[in-house]
Amino acid sequence: MIQNDTIIALATPSGIGAIAVIRLSGEKAIDIADQFFTSVRKNKSLKNQKSHSIHLGYITDKEHVIDEVLVSIFKNPNSYTGENVVEISCHGSTFIQQEIIQLFLKNGCRLADAGEFTLRAFLNGKMDLSQAEAVADVIASNSAASHQMAMQQMRGGITNELKDLRTKLLDFAALIELELDFSGEDVEFADRTKFKELVAKITLVLKRLIDSFSVGNALKNGIPVAIIGEPNVGKSTLLNTLLNEEKAIVSEIAGTTRDAIEDEIIIDGVAFRFIDTAGIRETTDFVESIGIKKAYEKAENAQLIISLINSEKFKVQDSKFKVEIEAIKNRFQHKKVLFIANKIDTLTNEEIALLQSEIEGVMLISAKNNTGIEALKKELTSLVNLGALSNNETIVTNSRHFEALNNALQAIISVQIGIDMEISTDLFSIDIRECLRHLGTITGEYDVDKDILGHIFSNFCIGK
Repeated sequence: MIQNDTIIALATPSGIGAIAVIRLSGEKAIDIADQFFTSVRKNKSLKNQKSHSIHLGYITDKEHVIDEVLVSIFKNPNSYTGENVVEISCHGSTFIQQEIIQLFLKNGCRLADAGEFTLRAFLNGKMDLSQAEAVADVIASNSAASHQMAMQQMRGGITNELKDLRTKLLDFAALIELELDFSGEDVEFADRTKFKELVAKITLVLKRLIDSFSVGNALKNGIPVAIIGEPNVGKSTLLNTLLNEEKAIVSEIAGTTRDAIEDEIIIDGVAFRFIDTAGIRETTDFVESIGIKKAYEKAENAQLIISLINSEKFKVQDSKFKVEIEAIKNRFQHKKVLFIANKIDTLTNEEIALLQSEIEGVMLISAKNNTGIEALKKELTSLVNLGALSNNETIVTNSRHFEALNNALQAIISVQIGIDMEISTDLFSIDIRECLRHLGTITGEYDVDKDILGHIFSNFCIGK
């Protein structure tokens, strides 16, 4: 990556709007902008202005005025990228945007690559790798929960979580390197008791972060909720009611839904991805049987399952319902299953009371009449583990981080085994390096050897 050139790009979405922001970054960003900027105050040069200041004027190409603009200046190193940065706020005409960008491209700028402003911020030490990745998550967040996790990450959540542990592990790694250097003298620099305590602590932290991924990934991408049940139980009607639109076809004909239909809504700041599946029943129809197979697959992959019951049939088939409910519980033992009786508008108060007494924990709704839907929404959010989010704990949402943490955990477990078996120091020192390397890939600190040497020379006086 060439770091001494100046890049330019549109920082706001493309298209027509009230305003557009064009961003430049690089050593010559202010100089280039100054060539084509004419302040409303005569003889005002951008090069002579203070950092973090805004100036009103015109972008001109020789005698041709392109637009009246506001120009913001950020001087290195106090900018997003750590370089000189200029942001031009112009009117949102696509013609004006392109006129300004083309003018600058002809005069010393090049078009920025995708994500290059954030890449430069990382390379210039303005943020670590995990924070840089969180920028994309903040932009893509579509719910309060995903936004909160992305912001926590961008503020250095996982970095702060691992920083102290990684530093202590580096200290022990440096001491163990010294032991290897002085192996002929049979000395032990690293306190094994304290080292065991540190390894145990690192193991606990890594396991907690790894366990948080299942929740974090679901909150980030939308919690998948499969709606299952017999044909004509009201699955499609429930989906339409939740979405407040006619997303799925509703018909009296059994087996109308043959493929899974998905859509997403946000409830109390949490995104839920509802999946309407084919009605589950015995059938000889080849196409419908494929849909039923898909229904079970979607339920297996979902985090929550809504098992819909037709209360109309309960009046004459109460024993059959109990068998079916037990079958669902047994099939999805490791899933959160919510049993919901639909079409309660067809029951009397006595029949409703009987249904509730026969089926433990059943919720009552009428999807058609919107009865009990708000209670269902509250129940769904209560089933989601939001404790860590409420406590502002670090939640892993990035699959790359998840993989690195798993690899680091395997390495630290190997270290623990090595300590317990009292194997040679040089053997488990390899696993320490592996753990440090995997943790370093999360934040972008790859050079473990350099880190260890730095610790040795900064903390010990060898040969003096």
